[in-house]
Amino acid sequence: MKKLKRREFFKYSLAGTGGALCSNLITKIPFIAIPDTAYALSSTGKLSHVEAKYYKKLEHKEIECQLCPKKCKVGDRERGYCGVRENKKGIYYTLVYGLACSFHKDPIEKKPFFHFLPGTDAFSIATAGCNLNCKFCQNWEISQARPEQTYNIELSPEAVAEYALKGNSSSIAYTYSEPTVFYEYMLDCAKLGRQKGVKSVMVSAGYIQPEPLVELCKELDAVKIDLKAFTEKYYQEICRGKLQPVLDTLKELKKIGIWYEIVYLMVPTLNDDMKDIKKMCEWILSNLGPDVPVHFTRFIPLYLLKNLPPTPVSSLEQARKIAQESGLKFVYIGNVGGHEGENTYCPKCKKILVGRYGFTITQMNLQKGKCKFCGEKIPGVWG
Repeated sequence: MKKLKRREFFKYSLAGTGGALCSNLITKIPFIAIPDTAYALSSTGKLSHVEAKYYKKLEHKEIECQLCPKKCKVGDRERGYCGVRENKKGIYYTLVYGLACSFHKDPIEKKPFFHFLPGTDAFSIATAGCNLNCKFCQNWEISQARPEQTYNIELSPEAVAEYALKGNSSSIAYTYSEPTVFYEYMLDCAKLGRQKGVKSVMVSAGYIQPEPLVELCKELDAVKIDLKAFTEKYYQEICRGKLQPVLDTLKELKKIGIWYEIVYLMVPTLNDDMKDIKKMCEWILSNLGPDVPVHFTRFIPLYLLKNLPPTPVSSLEQARKIAQESGLKFVYIGNVGGHEGENTYCPKCKKILVGRYGFTITQMNLQKGKCKFCGEKIPGVWG
């Protein structure tokens, strides 16, 4: 194993693709100052050998994964769809436990969370792998890679919690790729973080089975779900998944009672039909209520959809108007710096509660979770 020197650590912690407009894209931002006495980091070509949770043994050393809705049936010496979980002689293993291929200190607004500890930072980590294959993926270099193809750093759950503390991060974010596929690692990081007073948030597509979701949410403090579209056709053709399991996840989150927010990346000609958006908003209102924040985010051409243009701002504004008219109270526009749709407004007196420009907080008019102008209670996690 190769030990990373301090200079090399910063090199890899800052590595990533460009495009700061994309809400959760890995960007080059200042990383936390790591004291010389911090955990030693090692790059490794080895994969982990930790038994996975949530699988069922079948005949002839075959297993059925029960972590996500794909329910992969995996033969001996084969892997599931995500590429990071492998069957070895009838036992299913996670290959990425403790192996971070990306780690950064991000503003929480970048995830984006707008009603969760605004103005704070999150120590963000990811491993290789994903259980979907979205043609617009911002971080496809790691989400669509196998762990042998990424530069992995040995970063134990203890080290993750320690770095979050040393960097004055209020939370640990599991993000960039799909956290569901590094479930065991995320769960242990969240447990240790909670013991040390650091919160945890998951940034996910919500493609996960109810039982593991319930267990995970006992250790998490907030969840952001990417609702890719409101049609099965889009999920099947653009994401290689299904819509219904994601809707089930959203209803389960409401039932659990954890804080969650929804992001809808609007891709021109593919999921920008305003009739579908109206149906989605009505579904959200009926099934989740008026208080869940919904972010309509601008698409930037990436990965396999470079032929499409960026989302017109007018389309985002139209979607926001439809959502507000449907009865949703907190509707945002993302990836359009300086737009009024970045701000949080009081649903009662209409004044700005949290002013934003990009990932920067420009004003804060909340006092103990209430509007300081009229006293209206604002849903969220504010302190």
